Amino acid sequence: QVQLVESGGGLVQAGGSLRLSCAASERTFSTYTMGWFRQAPGKEREFVAAISRYGTVTYYLDSVKGRFTISRDNAKNTGYLQMNNLKPEDTAVYYCAAKADISDVRSVIKYDYWGQGTQVTVSS
Repeated sequence: QVQLVESGGGLVQAGGSLRLSCAASERTFSTYTMGWFRQAPGKEREFVAAISRYGTVTYYLDSVKGRFTISRDNAKNTGYLQMNNLKPEDTAVYYCAAKADISDVRSVIKYDYWGQGTQVTVSS
């Protein structure tokens, strides 16, 4: 059972940056695909980005390409989401998640483990 804990959320003005972290409880973190999702009030949880177990392959939601960067440090059992040029529409609770394989990385229901979420608020 992998436990995930997000941190790094907060309030930022449009155009600003935040770096989210996702700390995993186990050394086996390196065997999991990691994803970031977000959920805005009244909306469904949506895929934001994903990274393969060794960081060689990444996936992004079209609207965040060029602004967000997903990365991981398996030696620290930690994943990251660097968010630049933030927009008000990026406001949401951001969740990290982990799954055992690389298939269907954009699907919420395919992930086995979830963090508790961290709030990101972007003011205009």
